[in-house]
Amino acid sequence: MRRRGLWTGLVLLLVLNLSIVGAASELTGAAIMERVDANMHFESSHSTMEMVIQSGRREMVKEMIIWSEGEDSLVEFTNPGDRGTKYLKLDDELWMFFPDAEDLVRISGHMLRQGFMGSDMSYEDMMVSDKLTELYSFELVGEETLGDRQTYVVEAKAQEGAEVSYAQRRVWVDTDSFVPWREELYAVGGRLLKVMEILETAEIDGRTYPIEMAVEDKLKQDSRTYVRVKDIEFDVDIPDDLLSLDSLTF
Repeated sequence: MRRRGLWTGLVLLLVLNLSIVGAASELTGAAIMERVDANMHFESSHSTMEMVIQSGRREMVKEMIIWSEGEDSLVEFTNPGDRGTKYLKLDDELWMFFPDAEDLVRISGHMLRQGFMGSDMSYEDMMVSDKLTELYSFELVGEETLGDRQTYVVEAKAQEGAEVSYAQRRVWVDTDSFVPWREELYAVGGRLLKVMEILETAEIDGRTYPIEMAVEDKLKQDSRTYVRVKDIEFDVDIPDDLLSLDSLTF
């Protein structure tokens, strides 16, 4: 069974596994990203999160519970305005349940490029479950100072035939903690589409894991989304029937 990250983008947030041996001077881009995959992917998880969407002067706060196992995940919103709205990812399909209309909808085609619940993350971002090392080729292009941190700079290009939303990525990885604090996502022509930043991490079950991040869609004006992890458990038991279409209507 493949392992998947909780986000992927929520995703897409990169933390490096320090248990892999090797001098920093010998690290390659590929080796760094292998550590990313090792730390960010897990068999199963259960978490509660808060998503704050800022658009101009408007702010929306959404709360959710997420169950994840393998490539599948279930998101249930619990805030008053969206209570009972659910998203289910099964392999390469994404389904949404609207409780008021008792309507079950499959999200596909151009709909996948729209903002997830109005956020700066798209439904397409939520669909990514493959490891980054299965989709991209990497190059360590140098080191830069990012704020008060010294970072490795890794560039990624999509492998031939890989189905990805972003043709290129650029990642800044802390040389001491190996936390990637910033990631830029680009289109085929080199246009910057999104910027993701980790704002805070925590030590959880031996992992240095992001518990707060910010996402900015560069195609929108004055828009930014914050995702905060309130609680998370890894390698938990998920009921057999929870990650199924039947569960959406209950």
